[in-house]
Amino acid sequence: MNIRPRYFIQTKDDLFFAVNTYTHPDDYIISFLRYVPDENGDRLLGNMKYSKVDSNEAYKYIKKHHPNYLFKWNVENKKMMGVPITDIKKILSPIKRLDEILNMESDDPYIGKVQKLAEIFHNECDISYENMGITGSTLPGLQKSETSDIDFIIFGLDNHKKARLLYGKLKEDPESILDPIEGEFWNRVYNKRIKDDSLDFDEFIFYEKRKNNRGLIDNTLFDILSTMNPDDPINRDELYYKQIGKMKIKCKIQEDKQSFDTPSIYNISDVEIIEGPDVKIDKLVSYTHTYAGEVQNNEWVIASGVCEEVTNKTNNTKTYNLTIGTTRESIGEYIKLEEKPV
Repeated sequence: MNIRPRYFIQTKDDLFFAVNTYTHPDDYIISFLRYVPDENGDRLLGNMKYSKVDSNEAYKYIKKHHPNYLFKWNVENKKMMGVPITDIKKILSPIKRLDEILNMESDDPYIGKVQKLAEIFHNECDISYENMGITGSTLPGLQKSETSDIDFIIFGLDNHKKARLLYGKLKEDPESILDPIEGEFWNRVYNKRIKDDSLDFDEFIFYEKRKNNRGLIDNTLFDILSTMNPDDPINRDELYYKQIGKMKIKCKIQEDKQSFDTPSIYNISDVEIIEGPDVKIDKLVSYTHTYAGEVQNNEWVIASGVCEEVTNKTNNTKTYNLTIGTTRESIGEYIKLEEKPV
């Protein structure tokens, strides 16, 4: 099955899960519950109402209704969430969904903004429509036109870089319909992404501005998300993870090419362990979009998260990652510059 991160799965009982990895066991698709049928829900699909669930609600729902959707795979002492192959009703492709939207004749302003965004990246960056998609609530058709953000995907690391560079230029152009985030929109984004004191408000804005992966189109927030194409360097080795313990380090960023991917990966050097086990950390790995593209090559950073031992069963080697985003809210887990930038 050609299932990549940010695809969705609809189950036989009409739950919607978001796919979050490139590799999966034989009988499950690793994914996280996002929308559940709810007679009191605030989203409508056909005649059925839905609610969006956070991490705690997702686990609570799955434990009650589908305990077999939590299973052991490649992380010691931790159960993964995913959908059994036998329970898949439909695989929702972001690429096909965007194609549907591009061929719509609609007076819905939200649909029009998605169409404009795709046209801009196609015309200005020469990115094919086959390398673009739409995810989030819009993928299953559960968006709320007045308030939903646009979760726009660019497939391919090089294509994603081109799109970010274009937005960085257009947001400064008064003639462009793509604008920088400002005012109350910053409060909205900050409150959505930061759930502790890891970054203060001004720090958060500093990092977000230089990423150029989030902006406004006609007063609607959009994200420029990245998912790799099959010809990008996807690791297909069989890996097994063991969480060692909490860790905090200082290090230098050596390679940030995959920093906007899922997960975000930063190769590092010159590691100084501030807290945690005495092992050689090779990578920072972030499973939260908050710290995608957060830091750049040659910058000195402080990172806090969980040390993971990674056993590569393909070549029988062990390495160690510092993982950020072991929960969706990432309390106490972060990547940021050693020196506060603002």
